[in-house]
Amino acid sequence: MICRWSFFLIILTAFLSKAQYTDQINSNRPGASIGAFAVGKNVIQAEAGLAFRSFTHAGYNNSTFKGGVGFLSLRWGFLLETLELTYEGQYLSGTLNSNLYSQTTQYSQSGFLQNFIGIKYLIYDPFKKEKQTNVYSWKANNGFKIRDLIPAVSLTLGSNVSFEQNNPFPYNNVFGNLYRPVLFQNLGIRFDEEPFFHLRGTLATQSHFLGTWVFVTNFTYDRYLSKYPQKSYILTLTHTLDPLWSVYIENQGRFSDLYKNYFFRMGAAYLWSDNIQIEATLGSSLKNTPHQLFLNAGISYRFDFHEDYITAEDVLEKKLQKQQRQDNKTFKKNKKDLKKQEKQLKKTLNKNIKKEKKKNQKAKKS
Repeated sequence: MICRWSFFLIILTAFLSKAQYTDQINSNRPGASIGAFAVGKNVIQAEAGLAFRSFTHAGYNNSTFKGGVGFLSLRWGFLLETLELTYEGQYLSGTLNSNLYSQTTQYSQSGFLQNFIGIKYLIYDPFKKEKQTNVYSWKANNGFKIRDLIPAVSLTLGSNVSFEQNNPFPYNNVFGNLYRPVLFQNLGIRFDEEPFFHLRGTLATQSHFLGTWVFVTNFTYDRYLSKYPQKSYILTLTHTLDPLWSVYIENQGRFSDLYKNYFFRMGAAYLWSDNIQIEATLGSSLKNTPHQLFLNAGISYRFDFHEDYITAEDVLEKKLQKQQRQDNKTFKKNKKDLKKQEKQLKKTLNKNIKKEKKKNQKAKKS
């Protein structure tokens, strides 16, 4: 999602790769980053949840905003294994407590933080050629290899659409009412109002190493075509504890002329089934203008209509059926050859018997 990177060159070379469908849900949760892989053709996935947000702004005499966020992400794999249509929405509702004056003033506010619609394409997949298992060496299969750091790469392009004319959270700023002059507010003048839509691009990478570790990076250029374009990065490291539990840590930075901050998150996810994941996250920002504390809980659910995926049992069954067909073919061929040899042997035996009879007849006459 980016202006600085060479999007057009990437797109021209993108059609050389293939995607990797997984037998278990591939969720972008619980972190804020997005993985490099699409969900797979004919797969529909919903990632939803609730979050608590607490903001404190030292620049406004420690004014606060506390509220809840409902978030929803919809992902649909269509046309190609490498292609995904995605929607990301966040709706915030809460109370702004202004401490600028001797008496605290409260504002009840609700509105969208995000309405993003975009398309993800998997540009490069280093895992499309499956590794061969070394049955004699555990270390060979689980040890660290430099090639494991070669990441999968995807590109997501889209637009954030603002359906509200007077969104109380322009550019995700929950303290907007505190710095807008009262006169301008009464006249309906908004200097920080977002346009109806602006563009976003994200370049995502995903590396797998040591069997249980995943490293994801996101580099994003957001709000292109608005007054305040924003650049950001996300670094996410995930570790699988066992087949069902995983934990992660994450660092994010956002930079624009209007806003700059750094965030740290940590959380855990539990694989309830192949198609369901539940998760929770705790995080905080570094700055106090504003300082942000958040707690998330969510669930991801996959509707799997993928038709091309073959399970390990199916692969084994096909191998056994193929081997059986080959054995039957070999048996029939051997049986045919045996009959041919038997026929040839009888023919040779009859021929030898006739020769022996003629020889005995000649011996009697003599």
